[in-house]
Amino acid sequence: MKIASISILAFGLALSPALAQEPDLIFKKSTVWKFMSPDHKLATYAIDDPLVKGVACHFTVPEKGGFSGMLGLAEEVSDISLACRQVGPIEFTEKFEQGDEMYRESRSIFFKKMRIVRGCDAKRNTLVYLVYSDKLVEGSPKNSTSTVPIMPWGDNPAPQCGDYMES
Repeated sequence: MKIASISILAFGLALSPALAQEPDLIFKKSTVWKFMSPDHKLATYAIDDPLVKGVACHFTVPEKGGFSGMLGLAEEVSDISLACRQVGPIEFTEKFEQGDEMYRESRSIFFKKMRIVRGCDAKRNTLVYLVYSDKLVEGSPKNSTSTVPIMPWGDNPAPQCGDYMES
């Protein structure tokens, strides 16, 4: 019993950075009308970077309608767009590695996930965000990249993202 509790706690802690927050729904727009079931939609969400205060990302994902979408059985397509911006003074709360996962969301009942990962272009002092989807067996090459040049904000100087990279 004790080992099971420790395993569950360790698993939960391992997932916590990517699951720290749920994105905020901004709006949905129908793309395909369905007569007796929910429409196919595009949904736009916002999420704050949990390790870099002052950065927010907006992403748009397709959501399948129909009865399979309504029951959560549809596999969502991998067409995801991403835009990240500096929305306040940048403050790094801890160090991170290139390609660290900022957010993760399931896109099907069979091991397909959407991931937003973060990196640092130290030469240009720019944060780089990449969204992509993957599957246990075969992922998708569809992706979107957004960059956030780190700029001073008011009297706050611009920190250097390279100073917060783990070696």
